Amino acid sequence: MKIVTLTLNPALDKSASVEHLAPEKKLRCTAPQTDAGGGGINVSRGIKRLGGESTAVFPIGGANGALLRRIVDQLGIECRTVDMPGETRENISILEKQTGMQYRFTMPGQEMTAAQAAKCLDTVKTLQPDYLVASGSLPPGLKENFYSEVAACAQQIGARLILDTSGPALQSAVGEGVYMLKPNLAELSALAGVDQLEMNQVDDAAISIISQGKCEVVVVSLGSQGALLVTRDGFEHIPAPMVPKKSTVGAGDSMVAGMVWALSQGKSMREMAQTGVACGTAATMNPGTELFHRNDVTRLLDWIGQYGERYRFTDF
Repeated sequence: MKIVTLTLNPALDKSASVEHLAPEKKLRCTAPQTDAGGGGINVSRGIKRLGGESTAVFPIGGANGALLRRIVDQLGIECRTVDMPGETRENISILEKQTGMQYRFTMPGQEMTAAQAAKCLDTVKTLQPDYLVASGSLPPGLKENFYSEVAACAQQIGARLILDTSGPALQSAVGEGVYMLKPNLAELSALAGVDQLEMNQVDDAAISIISQGKCEVVVVSLGSQGALLVTRDGFEHIPAPMVPKKSTVGAGDSMVAGMVWALSQGKSMREMAQTGVACGTAATMNPGTELFHRNDVTRLLDWIGQYGERYRFTDF
């Protein structure tokens, strides 16, 4: 099964730590770690760590873009890039050691025209994937409904679209129809047209989306409580093990990586969701933008298999 990831707003993710944050002072940080970032690229990184393969499609510009491409190449991830004017953005994550609090600074991306975005979609079409993962925010310049064009592209080439985004971009794509969604509670609430869903309303909201033909599978991310897998056949809570947390950067992308990798391996829906929860949880155990380690995923999957039933919610 061929997997392609699409990142329309990629970034160089830089992370460092400092003893204490204080205004108007020169703060001595640790040496920064620089990683390739952006939703789809992170998903490709996660798939690679699980022993899988994918092709990452993303735009690049300037020296930052060249470095981003070089990092992805060094990771052994196949990629197809679209050259753009301007400079690929940088995001910065700072850990305050005294409190354990993490501060994330996200910069705006390169301005993208409809023609440049169309080049990205044309690249996806030539790759003919079985699974297409579209993840992350849209860059400045693109209309909020562009992910609906991505959904239409997936339907045209017969690819199963796994979408992880938010806001109007999510709303428009769902209107076109996708294969799988990974919303959090706030995003699912917005899709349901309410301010905040109660836990006992989550399954009905997801089932409503499926019954309307907007998607086939919904995996609701519940953070430290795991995830809720919802299909036409019903729903199931997948609990997350308790682990020491160092960073939440990339946890959602890691979850998507685990799920699409499992699907490409022919795993069941339950196994798919369990793998996603294990990968997302494992990512929180590492600092900065490091994502997860495969041995942690294996250990957490064993826990979910042995003890998950004991901690599973049944009264949604």
